[in-house]
Amino acid sequence: MGRKYRPLTCKEVKRILRALGFEFCRQKGSHEHWKAEVDGKMRLVTVDCPKQPFTSPLLDSMVRQSGYPIKRWYQQLGE
Repeated sequence: MGRKYRPLTCKEVKRILRALGFEFCRQKGSHEHWKAEVDGKMRLVTVDCPKQPFTSPLLDSMVRQSGYPIKRWYQQLGE
């Protein structure tokens, strides 16, 4: 079985996205959209801060949208 990851706050998710090269794109209601080009493909990650702390499956969805593995996300936090 894989490693269990702790929940993330909205602030941590935004820090991770910036570190991975994402930029804030727009906001629609409580949903923030962050975009970046990853491996030649434009990626859009939707962050809904009122839903924090982010646990699975919401965190899994954001990670999948980013195109990066979850391990890389937590590395950005020094974990």
